[in-house]
Amino acid sequence: MSSEPKKPTLDGCENSISQEQGKVNEVRRLIGPLSGKLALYCSDECILRYLRARNWNVKKAVKMLNATLKWRLEYKPEDTRWDDVAPEAETGKIYRANYKDKYGRTVLVMRPRCQNSKSIKGQIKYLVYCMENAVMNLDEDQEQMVWLIDFHGFNLSNISIKITRETAHVLQEHYPERLGIAILYDPPKIFEPFWMVAKPFLEPKTANKVKFVYSDDPNTNKIMDELFNMELVESAFGGKDSEDFDINKYAERMREDDKKIPSFWQTDSNPAAKLPSSKNLKSDLDVSDVKVEKRSSRDDHEGKLINEFEPVKLS
Repeated sequence: MSSEPKKPTLDGCENSISQEQGKVNEVRRLIGPLSGKLALYCSDECILRYLRARNWNVKKAVKMLNATLKWRLEYKPEDTRWDDVAPEAETGKIYRANYKDKYGRTVLVMRPRCQNSKSIKGQIKYLVYCMENAVMNLDEDQEQMVWLIDFHGFNLSNISIKITRETAHVLQEHYPERLGIAILYDPPKIFEPFWMVAKPFLEPKTANKVKFVYSDDPNTNKIMDELFNMELVESAFGGKDSEDFDINKYAERMREDDKKIPSFWQTDSNPAAKLPSSKNLKSDLDVSDVKVEKRSSRDDHEGKLINEFEPVKLS
């Protein structure tokens, strides 16, 4: 079984690239002009991810992308910094590994047993911070990441259906096509009934990216050998790195990464572009009726920003 990342295309025909670009252009037409961080977010590659997530259906992709734009405008994930989420991170329940897989994909390590919070808001905020950091650290030619989930010491009290549902919603609706593969390492038998309950929350293509790997099964361990230089991987996953997670060292890494965020989100045309107030957003129109509201003459030089979105449900 090959774990090499592949980008699904429309139909594999010779003119598929031009067809894809045509759909990207149609999405842009329906969304309307953007500026600032929203314009930077909506690259061609980004729009293609939303199209792939909705099986190339333009209207559905527009609806999904508009919901994300509204969410990003209100939630402001790019404004979160390490010190805002540090208490959630103390136990190492989620962290970005200091290595990538053989394809240049960022690796997020997750340890359910290390859950240290009952706050849904806090857990989701930290998850979003980790996702934004992982995206920022992807290789230039890579869009996806890998999740390594360590189930040693796991019990059902470590997770909840409510958190799982909210997590699945945020990841699938606002980070589509960002997951390359999720490796569940040594999940115990007691996890199986939870997986059967949680799986329906996932879209089929996402569920198919979940792979079960067992330390005593040479066949499944081939997945690890295919993906990683095992000299760099933690011993919990069968690798050679025996160093424990150090929150102080990790905090230093994240604070250094935080310094890169402003330049990552700086636009070439207008670094000081403002975003519209979320109070002015409307959500009662169909996506095919997306409009752009002209701003006051004082702000006309900053361009136009999307002002009407489909409603987004976060529960």
